[in-house]
Amino acid sequence: MSFADLGLSDQLLRAVEDSGYADPTPIQRAAIPAVLMGRDLIGIAQTGTGKTAGFVLPMIDILSEGRSRALMPRSLILEPTRELAAQVSENFDKYGKYKKLSMALLIGGVQMGDQVKALQKGVDVLIATPGRLMDLFGRGKILLTGCELLVIDEADRMLDMGFIPDIEEICSKLPKSRQTLLFSATMPPPIQKLAAKFLNDPKTVEVSRPATANIDIEQRLVEIRSDKKRDVLRDLLRTDELKNAIVFCNRKTTVRELATSLKRARFAAGQIHGDMDQSDRIAEFDRFKAGEITVLVASDVAARGLDVRGVSHVINFDVPWQPDDYIHRIGRTGRAGDKGIAITLATREDAEAVSAIEKMLGQKITRSGPGVALAAPAQAPESPTNESDAPEPPAAREKRPRRRAKAAPQARKDEKQPREKKQEQEREPRQQPSQERSPVVEDIAPEWNGPLPSFLSKSAG
Repeated sequence: MSFADLGLSDQLLRAVEDSGYADPTPIQRAAIPAVLMGRDLIGIAQTGTGKTAGFVLPMIDILSEGRSRALMPRSLILEPTRELAAQVSENFDKYGKYKKLSMALLIGGVQMGDQVKALQKGVDVLIATPGRLMDLFGRGKILLTGCELLVIDEADRMLDMGFIPDIEEICSKLPKSRQTLLFSATMPPPIQKLAAKFLNDPKTVEVSRPATANIDIEQRLVEIRSDKKRDVLRDLLRTDELKNAIVFCNRKTTVRELATSLKRARFAAGQIHGDMDQSDRIAEFDRFKAGEITVLVASDVAARGLDVRGVSHVINFDVPWQPDDYIHRIGRTGRAGDKGIAITLATREDAEAVSAIEKMLGQKITRSGPGVALAAPAQAPESPTNESDAPEPPAAREKRPRRRAKAAPQARKDEKQPREKKQEQEREPRQQPSQERSPVVEDIAPEWNGPLPSFLSKSAG
């Protein structure tokens, strides 16, 4: 089946051909005809399968007839992040170049002035994040009564970010006689309830079971110690098979520190995280797309908002806390039929998170790489060939109790000892810090490899 078989207009087919696409993806084949027929739709598809074009292409043809009015957008697309909103905007520019459609992008992090001016002229397509849309609606700068078509994209991500109450309020302000499209990689119960409440007899399109990984992505898991993660990452980035990579971290602080570390190691690295201004994030993203930087260190703000064809590797520097985020992260590679490699660096502490991901996938992730086993202690001695070759460890264990037993009698004679000996004995126990820690210690980041400060130990005097 080709795009011409889907019922799209000649101008649209020309734009698709200019973009270098010949055959529609499964989600596009299933969704486009239903949208053109005016049906409500629930589309379940993993990231990187062409889901965005699945609703952008038919929307362009649907909206090509009609006229926009001031402050009253004819269609609304809701996206969870600025990056995703910008990506959809680029799709409309690319595929709608032979159609005369007006568009506005409402996202946070930029001035409202230009956005308000665009709305006053009237727009056919409004692409917005829920927060900025609700803000402008509350100021009376936008009316939703003329919206004929609503798209809720990445619905499960909306749920994760706490946007569902906003989505429900927005839907209640739209005309009931509208067409609604809901797209998501997963369908948790709250999203199912949202669909049941606001969609009218929707057609459900599911091109793969929820939360499955793209078969074009080779998944690997490297088991290492936490103190070796940066060394292993640098080795991976130097391999010949790696052309470029997105490296995901769980925390914004880790993104900043890791990007700085890679730059010092002479890698062409950049960063994207939620604390950056929108203009800076776009600039870094554009540098990565242009090949000026080959390593982009990112937080999960980029897990669903980056669409770059030809990313050879995704590396999880941190194992994601949520299994679904794993799917979205690795989906940045292996896009549009390309092959990709996803590598996850896992420590012993990540065993539970890895197990949850593998349970969701329904399979084990292939173990590979330099591999210091998860069970390996930080300073484990080499295993002897047989017990008679290793008299040292038992002897060492016998000496430790005798040392502790002597400590108490010596402490009682402290007053009779010379001052120098007394100080020596007071320092001796602190060479072996107590395993008993105060609750404050548990808040120290697991990346901390330094000595335990004495004031955080319960035994500290």
